[in-house]
Amino acid sequence: MLFEDPVIASRFLTLLTLSFHIIYATIGVGVPLMIMIAQWIGIRKNDEHYILMARRWARGFVVTVAVGVVTGTVIGLQLSLLWPNFMELAGQIIALPLFMEVFAFFFEAIFLGIYLYTWDRFEDQRKHFFLLIPVALGAGMSAFFITVVNSFMNAPQGFDIINGQLVNANPIAAMLNPAMPTKVSHVLATAYMTVAFMLAAIAAYHLIKGSNHVYHKKALHLTMKVGLIFAIAAAIIGDFSGKFLAEYQPEKLAAAEWHFETEEGAPLLMYGVLDENNEVKGAIKIPFALSILAFSAPTAEVIGLNEFPVEETPPLIVHYYFDLMITIGVFMIVLSLVYWIGIKRGWAFVKATWYRWLIVLGGPLSFLAIEAGWWLAEVGRQPWILRGIMTVEDAATSSDYVGFMSILFILLYIILGIGTVVVLRRMFKNNPVEKELKASQGGDNA
Repeated sequence: MLFEDPVIASRFLTLLTLSFHIIYATIGVGVPLMIMIAQWIGIRKNDEHYILMARRWARGFVVTVAVGVVTGTVIGLQLSLLWPNFMELAGQIIALPLFMEVFAFFFEAIFLGIYLYTWDRFEDQRKHFFLLIPVALGAGMSAFFITVVNSFMNAPQGFDIINGQLVNANPIAAMLNPAMPTKVSHVLATAYMTVAFMLAAIAAYHLIKGSNHVYHKKALHLTMKVGLIFAIAAAIIGDFSGKFLAEYQPEKLAAAEWHFETEEGAPLLMYGVLDENNEVKGAIKIPFALSILAFSAPTAEVIGLNEFPVEETPPLIVHYYFDLMITIGVFMIVLSLVYWIGIKRGWAFVKATWYRWLIVLGGPLSFLAIEAGWWLAEVGRQPWILRGIMTVEDAATSSDYVGFMSILFILLYIILGIGTVVVLRRMFKNNPVEKELKASQGGDNA
């Protein structure tokens, strides 16, 4: 059935590609900032450990950028091949941000290449550091422009529809749609948070495995602190996102919260299951919390799914994505906050093996939260590809070969995923921290 229906097959292949690409896109956005922070601290403190962090992270970053280019190119192709009717209607609007996204990537890649090949060319390391600024800006702008396209799909504006044709297109107005501020800021904050916790997981793993080098301790302390800052930022922006949904996409908020009837003082539902009659069982109800999330008022009225036609109701599975995203986010805030306070106050348990295993677990969990948030955003927009204007079914290709393409892309992503892990593992296994520090010190002595 999956491969027989072109619409379902197109949705599956798009979901597969975006879910795979977002891993590399997140790394591509977050790692340049972490490299900047590490190198700046190393320069300020004249600390070779932080300089080495920047160098090693940059080396690994190049591998993920290469794979990200492949998957990003695939997304561009699939937009035209899988969703031709959407591109015919909205292409003149989204062409500008898509072009700017490519320009931002090339801008980033040029300075990244210069940065990598000039490590030992500057006597003043601050000049080398400044090359990172356009790299980080390019990564951030790339995320901005591609997220703007998604924002436009959720809150389309900047055009008129006459006789089924999109006319009077204003790409700038379309880019500045109501969804843009919360979506862009949330994407950036969660990318920085996730990468910080990923690097913290790597440092914690090395400490668990017996490498008690101060390099890993410094890396863990830095990344947990940065991760905490952006985790809190993501939570605050998430609150604004809830208020955006309440005003512009109330059906998505209602589906995410299994809020079936319009009511005042609406509770927030966490977890639970639905029976065959759409009755919620086993959920944790937080009184008035949904009204507060939606309108900052405990007695505010929140629109329920009963206000929308059944055919325009998002899939109720998005509730589980919402729960997963929120649960992991809260867990990572608590984990990093306790670690930070524990280090300040000398609590021994934050250095215990079991606690470091929690930090290791936090790396993949953070990526899972990113995936859940993306699924919530995209599945929660169903049945629309362009909200209120074009449905997914109307936008999809009618080709019978999408199922076959899906199999080929599954194989491609398996190869790329395994290849990334193998290359990174060999790269760092053959060049451990101790070896690089010794070589660096030897060069200095010479």
